[in-house]
Amino acid sequence: MKIGIVCYPTFGGSGVVATELGLELSKRGHNIHFITYNQPVRLELLGNNVHYHEVNVPEYPLFHYQPYELALSSKLVDMVKLHKIEILHVHYAIPHAYAAYMAQKMLQEDGIYIPFVTTLHGTDITLVGSHPFYKPAVTFSINKSNAVTAVSESLREDTLRLFDIKNDIKVITNFIDLNKFDHTFTDCQRGMMATEDEKIITHISNFRPVKRILDIIKTFYNIQKTIPAKLMMVGEGPEREPAERLCRKLGITDKVVFFGNSNEIDRILCFSDLFLLLSETESFGLSALEAMASGVPVISSNTGGIPEVNEQGFSGFLSEVGNVEEMSKNAIKILQDETTLKQFKNNAKEQARKFDIANIVPQYEAIYEETLRNCKE
Repeated sequence: MKIGIVCYPTFGGSGVVATELGLELSKRGHNIHFITYNQPVRLELLGNNVHYHEVNVPEYPLFHYQPYELALSSKLVDMVKLHKIEILHVHYAIPHAYAAYMAQKMLQEDGIYIPFVTTLHGTDITLVGSHPFYKPAVTFSINKSNAVTAVSESLREDTLRLFDIKNDIKVITNFIDLNKFDHTFTDCQRGMMATEDEKIITHISNFRPVKRILDIIKTFYNIQKTIPAKLMMVGEGPEREPAERLCRKLGITDKVVFFGNSNEIDRILCFSDLFLLLSETESFGLSALEAMASGVPVISSNTGGIPEVNEQGFSGFLSEVGNVEEMSKNAIKILQDETTLKQFKNNAKEQARKFDIANIVPQYEAIYEETLRNCKE
């Protein structure tokens, strides 16, 4: 199949999933065209089966905000015609599904019908999409999609609760390529991150308020009072500065490392002992899954799709949002005994195997094939 993939080319989970999906599909013989405003951060290899087409948005004084949806839909029309793309897979309802529908209508004028699959990732539904300004457009875009998927059962239920959806929504979970988490680093020295007696605790996100970054700092503060430890903070966002201020206030600046955005997450996770994901809401929890694939148990909130990923008492522990005291106690429970820690690390890897890319990508292929069949009938 010739498949066009539209996504945000950023460090966020949806962009990572879309990119990894496209690369795996290319290995299975499909011809993949990424169409977005920048090359996706994890798209390192372009070749015969993988292509990238940049969406340019011209600046005109007339527009206070540049019309990305207009530029994207026009680019989709051009790429479908030029490369004979058979189906589009758009990640995020807005603006991508909206632009795909407009491209579909424009192409119909030329006798071309291009179906599109929309994958809902979370923020497009629970935060942006439910805003009264956007809700009608999101509802319209989902209902006009030829097929719709959601990355967790929790997100599917949220979508049906928040919007008047006529379309069926199929759950296809996020995934990881376990082969990429078989760490054999020789130049990655644990001693560069912490001393031999210190445990390494990690958090990875975009540092938005929904990630409850200050709860991460407070939980670590409680942990390090009992167990020697270092905290690795990976990511950028508006909560970084308040987090740094809190570290100074608590006197733990020397124990917390802020990396910013990084393409070397695997090198950071390879020596981590525990992962913290304490979000207000998560549609899935991809960063937690990546940690588990590296053999890192997870302390998390029990919101959204996280309980579908992190199994209570097996790959880690879950608590109510904001319950820093319980989260801290559960973290110490895992870390204070080496036998317990080793068991949780093994369990985390076992849990991650359920989400291996080899188990998930065929489900997307089936969706494409079914969608194309339905369009021909």
